[in-house]
Amino acid sequence: MVNQTIATPRLERLAAVCARIGVGRSTIYRWIGAGTFPAPVRIGPHTAAWDARLIDRWIEARIAESQAAALVRA
Repeated sequence: MVNQTIATPRLERLAAVCARIGVGRSTIYRWIGAGTFPAPVRIGPHTAAWDARLIDRWIEARIAESQAAALVRA
């Protein structure tokens, strides 16, 4: 039997996303506008949050890009 881990859906508010990524809110919104960062999910009339799984994938992609660039330079 194959052991599969299924990520539980989790929403993160802007402050948590900023802390995870290490950038400010204006940078996140600029990246969203440029289409290079996941857009938030509306959870209320004045409230938004991000799907943590999408943020995880975004981080993993940045790491992979960085590692690939390092291999090209080496």
